[in-house]
Amino acid sequence: MLLQTRRSRIPWTTLVLSAVTALVAAAISLLPPLGAPAAHAASAAPGSTADSRSESRPVYSYENAIRESVWVDTTIDGDADGRTDRVAVDIVRPREPEAQGRRVPVIMDASPYYSCCGRGNESQTKTYDAAGNPVRFPLFYDNYFVPRGYATVLVDLAGTNRSDGCVDVGGRSDILSAKAVVDWLNGRATGYTTATGGRTVKAGWSNGATGMIGKSYDGTIANGVAASGVKGLKTIVPIGAISSWYDYYFAKGAPLFDSGPDGLSDTVESDGAHARCAAVQKRLVEGAPRNGDWTGLWNARNYVPDAGKVRASVFAVHGAQDLNVRTKHLGQWWNALADAGVERKIWLSQTGHVDPFDFRREEWVRTLHRWFDHYLLGIDNGIEREPMADVERAPDQWSTDRVWPPSGTRQTTLRPRGGTTAGVGVLGTERAEPGSTETFTDDPALSEADWSAAIDTSTPGKAGFTTGPLERDLRLSGSGTVTVTATPSTADAHLSAVLVDLGPATIRDYTAAGEGITTLDNRTCWGSSTEGDSACFKETAADKEDVDYTVFSRGWADLGHYADDGKARPLTPGKAYTITLDLAATDHVVPAGHRLGLIVAGTDAGLIEPPSTTPRLTLDLPRTSARLPLVGGAPKAAAAPSRTAATPPLKGVRAPHHRTPLPSVSTHG
Repeated sequence: MLLQTRRSRIPWTTLVLSAVTALVAAAISLLPPLGAPAAHAASAAPGSTADSRSESRPVYSYENAIRESVWVDTTIDGDADGRTDRVAVDIVRPREPEAQGRRVPVIMDASPYYSCCGRGNESQTKTYDAAGNPVRFPLFYDNYFVPRGYATVLVDLAGTNRSDGCVDVGGRSDILSAKAVVDWLNGRATGYTTATGGRTVKAGWSNGATGMIGKSYDGTIANGVAASGVKGLKTIVPIGAISSWYDYYFAKGAPLFDSGPDGLSDTVESDGAHARCAAVQKRLVEGAPRNGDWTGLWNARNYVPDAGKVRASVFAVHGAQDLNVRTKHLGQWWNALADAGVERKIWLSQTGHVDPFDFRREEWVRTLHRWFDHYLLGIDNGIEREPMADVERAPDQWSTDRVWPPSGTRQTTLRPRGGTTAGVGVLGTERAEPGSTETFTDDPALSEADWSAAIDTSTPGKAGFTTGPLERDLRLSGSGTVTVTATPSTADAHLSAVLVDLGPATIRDYTAAGEGITTLDNRTCWGSSTEGDSACFKETAADKEDVDYTVFSRGWADLGHYADDGKARPLTPGKAYTITLDLAATDHVVPAGHRLGLIVAGTDAGLIEPPSTTPRLTLDLPRTSARLPLVGGAPKAAAAPSRTAATPPLKGVRAPHHRTPLPSVSTHG
């Protein structure tokens, strides 16, 4: 762990300049030629298989780094004011390399949150001095990496903070805001010294190699820019990121929030953008109808089909229990990247919407350091040859896999059958008897927690099916589906499918305020500090809960989207419809002795919006099934016990609370 105390402020005098110059001269033998790595170590990183020059070292002064702002032309006029939009780019970079004629790579975070909502667990915003020069850069990237020979570049997306233009929530304006900066860093776009002036500035200090990083909206922009195929973007590190904005707001027609992209845009826009972007807001409302229809607006905000254009490597990080940016985003993006042959790595934690800096800090900084050293400095440290996946199995307990999903994973069909008690059935490989059914009534007040707690009891709001106790561990790894044939009693109905591990465990409490972490009072420091920008951040610990069951994957749909063509249709009461629900990607081990459960129900309170009616739904069991990514094939289980009486409720984490779109979770950046 790197621990450094705050540095005192020392005036930039000739004496200090001479001392720094002498230090750099002493280190010059470690430095490569122009355009190559700016600093590297004389010894390999612990556990590395690399050669002896495998780690950049903090040989440059952070206190005396160059801090500047540039406005880059995006070439579009999103706010229709007659001039092309410029986005504000705040930069901190080591002073010494430029003085020596050396160029440095860039770590870039493009965000709409630098003034409205903040970044990281402490909701840090950018700060500026009286002249408008940048002082504080949120997060630790600048403190840690600038002394190691990187520039850190923070971009205000169009329509936010100090940028022109309008926010269009993952659309052309958002993506070109960031892409234009990558182009500028590679000499292909025009930058200016002020927001409106005519004096141009070039990024002569940049070697063009850019890595984008960011959580949530920021990571989403990294996905979108990578999907543009822009040259010079060498790697991206999307954390809890969206891959298709439709899937952020809807699950096969079922609304996940009570507002659309216009609400998010309104939250993050600057005051000036509010005044000039009414037309863009109107298009966001009209292009995202609340019936969940797929429109051209969503086509423009779906990055998955363009995975084949990605030139960058991808280090994806996600919380398996992220109920804001669900892991459906991770699963479909990961699969598309795999099909395209993109070099990639993954961390999958037990948390919700949380940055790895706040659930695995020391290992995260070490790994990210090596990742950027390899892909931006060209250091052969072996990280690309190490296991592809790190998966959190229990709080702070991790396993690795050479590839992900692991070898031996295949889609396996499991089927529900009725039991001796209504609504309490069996899950296995055997198809149900022809004509057998289960019935439930949608209760919008009930959540997956309520259903799971009473899975062994006949209740009117759900149908539950379980295996018997497993004879061996059963691992599910990747994305699955549940196909349901249901007959509704009304013209509108929503469906939920939930996978449950039934057995005792200690897990992270992902539904608590910290989404699996508790923030402590003590701080640790990661890099160098100045008076205006501290490298010291509050520590965290796992927020643990002992439970009797764990919901580990879920999916939702509006039954009116049964045709799977992106259009809603009214239902005919009494008519059967078949629809497939996409389950969120997961990696979960159901231990031997536990049971695997499948619950089918209506509205999942706190996670989807209810339909306009309260339907009663009848499941056609022979035509209902789950295709699950099982490692090693179908489960081996003892016979499911028969249940004829109510059983005590099982204990789980609290019910998910209803979430609003991204900015509401700024406590975790």
